[in-house]
Amino acid sequence: MNKNIAYVYILSGAALWGMIGLFVTFLYEAGFSPTQVVAIRAISASIFLLFFVFWKKREAIKIKLSDSKYFVGTGVISIVFFNWCMFEAIKETSISVSSVLLYTAPAFVMIFSRFFFKELFTIRKLLALIITFIGCILVIGLFQNTNESVTIYGFLVGLGSGFFYALYSIFGKFALIKYSSVTVTTYTFVFAAIAITPFSGLWHVGTIFTNLEVWLSIIGLGLFSTLLAFLLYTKGLESVESGRASILATVEPVVATLIGFLVFQEKLSVWQYVGIIAVIMAVFIVQEKKTNHTDIKLQTLKNDI
Repeated sequence: MNKNIAYVYILSGAALWGMIGLFVTFLYEAGFSPTQVVAIRAISASIFLLFFVFWKKREAIKIKLSDSKYFVGTGVISIVFFNWCMFEAIKETSISVSSVLLYTAPAFVMIFSRFFFKELFTIRKLLALIITFIGCILVIGLFQNTNESVTIYGFLVGLGSGFFYALYSIFGKFALIKYSSVTVTTYTFVFAAIAITPFSGLWHVGTIFTNLEVWLSIIGLGLFSTLLAFLLYTKGLESVESGRASILATVEPVVATLIGFLVFQEKLSVWQYVGIIAVIMAVFIVQEKKTNHTDIKLQTLKNDI
């Protein structure tokens, strides 16, 4: 794939992710809990994805049973916990704050890569970690006695979303060695839906589903901010290293912040906006201008397979 086209895929997917607050906020107002919204997202995305696969790419449904471990990683360990943390953070803080805390993910990817792929821990990366840390302090308003300050719980679940989001890039890279982006995305959400639904209690809130606007939000969440977003991002990830993809995906918190400000009239302090900029800057700083060792190792594994 042409690199420029891959960049467009990643940017488009990230922009659609940035719109997720629109749908999640309305589902909260309708009466759903964070766990139920995670289940709704996983189930709706699975239905859309399976319909797409059986209609367009039936061969993409075939996997080896032994490879289920990849999708336990992407679907259960990453997607379920990442979504729960993110949706809880949106409820506890705001769309803007939760989205920027999510973007601590590249720092976690950097740490994971040190252990999984033996990538060097450079001064550049250390600087990015420090800037991320400072940015987070400013975002949560730790030293500000204002109404915009973020609770410790809100900060921790926001940070948790970044941690589990980072795991998707790691597990997803391994899965893409053997399977297409469509297969990886489909089984990610199928496994996520199977894991979260029994704990969701959706059957206790059946009357809420009689609301037409709820179904419009579910379609928006499952089709646009999930199916299309993940298909585009994962497709772009086939031709772009995970580090560079992380840079391009920083359009997500920008879109989320704009939606929070323009649609929900969310107001942050000047220092919180400085913190948002710092976290986004750290994503750029962490990238080395040299060959990506992770992708070399993954290509070697692919050749071996």
